[in-house]
Amino acid sequence: MKYGAILLGLAKRLDRHWLQCTLLVWAAILGFYLWQRSAQIHWLVLNDTDDNMRLMQVRGLLAGQGWYDLRQYRLNPPGGLDIHWSRLVDLPIAALILILKPFTGTPLAERLACGIAPLLPLGVALVALAATVRRLVAPMAWPLAILFLFGCSATLPMFMPMRIDHHGWQLACLSLTVAGLADPRKGRGGALVGLSSAVSLTIGLELLPYCAMAGGLVALRWVWDRAEARRLALYGATLAGGSGLGFVVFASDANYAMRCDALTPVWLTVTVAGGAALFALSRLRLESRVARLAAGAAVGAAIAGGFALRFPQCLSRPEGVSQELADLWLNNVREAKPIYKHPLRLAVPIAIVPVLGLIGAGIACWRARRDAERFAGWLPIALFTAFAGAMLLWQVRAGPAAQMLGIVGEVALAWLILSWFVAQRSTAIRVAGATLVVVLVLCGLFATTLIQYFRFDPPNARVLAVNRATARCMSVSALAQLDRFPAATMFTHVDLGPRLIVATHHDGITGPYHRNERPILDVHHAFQGSAAAFRPIAARYGATYLLTCPNVAETTLYRSRAPGGFYSQLAKGRVPAWLEPVALPKGSPFRLWRIRYAAGK
Repeated sequence: MKYGAILLGLAKRLDRHWLQCTLLVWAAILGFYLWQRSAQIHWLVLNDTDDNMRLMQVRGLLAGQGWYDLRQYRLNPPGGLDIHWSRLVDLPIAALILILKPFTGTPLAERLACGIAPLLPLGVALVALAATVRRLVAPMAWPLAILFLFGCSATLPMFMPMRIDHHGWQLACLSLTVAGLADPRKGRGGALVGLSSAVSLTIGLELLPYCAMAGGLVALRWVWDRAEARRLALYGATLAGGSGLGFVVFASDANYAMRCDALTPVWLTVTVAGGAALFALSRLRLESRVARLAAGAAVGAAIAGGFALRFPQCLSRPEGVSQELADLWLNNVREAKPIYKHPLRLAVPIAIVPVLGLIGAGIACWRARRDAERFAGWLPIALFTAFAGAMLLWQVRAGPAAQMLGIVGEVALAWLILSWFVAQRSTAIRVAGATLVVVLVLCGLFATTLIQYFRFDPPNARVLAVNRATARCMSVSALAQLDRFPAATMFTHVDLGPRLIVATHHDGITGPYHRNERPILDVHHAFQGSAAAFRPIAARYGATYLLTCPNVAETTLYRSRAPGGFYSQLAKGRVPAWLEPVALPKGSPFRLWRIRYAAGK
């Protein structure tokens, strides 16, 4: 009895102070990961090209580059590259640098900011998930949501130190959207969905399909129950107002063009017109579901038809690239391929959480079918989870969002199993139930580890060689060796460009950013074409050095597509006379040449 009373008191405290407890857990997680990733922070390990470009964008802002000027002038100098992002995600990184700089100096402030900034949206996501689980599953189930997040092999890395690009913040917005859909207070829930969608779209369009799905779910709730009019009204108003404010404050000069890949006037028109139409729809006194469905369908058709007529260029892929660039580069991006085209060692850990989440959400919907309020809360979550799982069949980059959305259903499934077994009189059955829940947790937490331990579908020697080369060539210590030479423009691989300008004083040619079609095509043509064709292309960019990193993924494409091309010849040791080898320290992963342009050379 004594221990039972203690446990009951502890449960009441965890329930009453869930928000404070969640924030304490987040603070502990923040401290742990800053300690665990201290080596990556010290060496400024930014593994993704977008993380490197984000840091350069922040550096430009702090150095006085215009708020609405997001061009990267260290690539494709002097004109620079057009980067389609917004400044919104730059703000916390820049603020941390400015706060820390007086105490640590700029280099260390940058490193610490890159370590701390990605953990900030993790706090938002933890609170939103905990609130959602408390509303839909049980007041005491929120710790399971935090635990299951650590089983999300695709989601959790987006919040890790050094992952400073915008994906963590967009996932935080998605968690707030889910919390808004589950909120029984209609006005607050609608406003939360609208504002989180507006912020996500201001950051970028990666989660546009999820924002559209969330809007559709809010509208369907109104169709089913006219009492949901307040949720619909606040959603429409905040979506339109938030998007408009986000565009005015954060849209770059380049994003005032009629482009389809960011919150430009194209999508601003859709969000403002759509939000206003939904607000107006909520004011109609339509008593029957059929009438509300017809009105909603008419509004949706008008928005879709107007979009198709007014912006026909956006009916195809939003990047707006040529077929040549798509074939040479964009279609080969791994994240843009469906999950079933990836090795099982990658696909299985990603799929486990959405599958379990969909099962849990489906069971929860069935159990709540006679409780109108609970059913209205669970059905949007189940549909949202199913939608996210279907997105994986389109692109595996949907993995982080699909896992995030699967957590609520996964918690419901675990709580159901745990509750049933705990209610049994037999100690053996209760122990078996606890064991089953542990197995369920471990499926998500350790799927990747188990696959690696049992060597299930292991990577081949070629993949391992590519991974080693990439790690070595992206390291600060290797790149720092290039600073012994005077600042120059180096002709190098597309994916190496952003890292080059972060870690050295040299300029590059381009990076993997689709608006810059000509430079990307030129790099591919230069490496895959003839040796004679290389120099004119390099000269066009004022490049004085050629820098290569043998065996990185990009070079494997050059060699497979053009066995007799310029890069393939370099890899075989057939170097033109006009390339002068430049000595690098022993063990350097790079090969460097000075390009001679003098007549006769």
